[in-house]
Amino acid sequence: MSRLEDILASKRTEIEALKTLDEEPLTVRRGTLDVARFLRRGLGDPLRLLGEIKRKSPSAGELTRASDVGPRAEAYARGGASMISVLCDGPFFGGSWDDVARVRTCIDRLARDIPILAKEFVLDESQLDRARAMGADAVLLIARIVSPARLHELHDAARARDLQPMVEVTDETELASALACGARVIGVNARDLDTLVMDPARAARVLAAIPSDRVRIHLSGLKTEDDVRSIARTSADAALLGEALMREDDPEPLLRTLVAACA
Repeated sequence: MSRLEDILASKRTEIEALKTLDEEPLTVRRGTLDVARFLRRGLGDPLRLLGEIKRKSPSAGELTRASDVGPRAEAYARGGASMISVLCDGPFFGGSWDDVARVRTCIDRLARDIPILAKEFVLDESQLDRARAMGADAVLLIARIVSPARLHELHDAARARDLQPMVEVTDETELASALACGARVIGVNARDLDTLVMDPARAARVLAAIPSDRVRIHLSGLKTEDDVRSIARTSADAALLGEALMREDDPEPLLRTLVAACA
């Protein structure tokens, strides 16, 4: 099996367990933020940056041994992140649903309007319920791992739960599925989920094909100021930073530098 198939097999087992849980939502829950408004780049505006929290990944291995995601979320907020992405998968990325709740609590304590993305391999509505209960404003939907019809169902189910779907695509066929289901926020992954190989040229081509009335996000492979400047010159509204920030014990200085490079 490919690594993606391994992840999905693990996820199906997790979902069965998830359906048996009856967990109360957070006692303090702010209203869902308008994610599209926070990420859309107006004429002359700088590229928005998303800071990602993940302890490890299949492509990069271990990124941090820090157990508490709270300080990192606060550093991202101070550093200028427009959104915080939190990996929910445990076996392959070292994340958890509790991490989403912890980030929610920390950001609310700072009284910052920064939306939180639950980044998960979503196959079932029970995962959407958990994302909402843990305080997420948005949830990732990966076009590659479900049929177009199922993507449409999950997209509508997320909206019904006041979650903003961010639909991840890798090619034009998946982009067509995202547009067909009415996705407002679309991310393009430069990394192939099956092979883990980066293809920046393909990502640039797909990103350019996204209509201008959608929020367009570059999702992987950025590490340096030059990388960020390169994406800022495209039609992208926002870009995600993960591995580069996670390798820093204190990511705030690097994030501030990269935010400045977007101007």
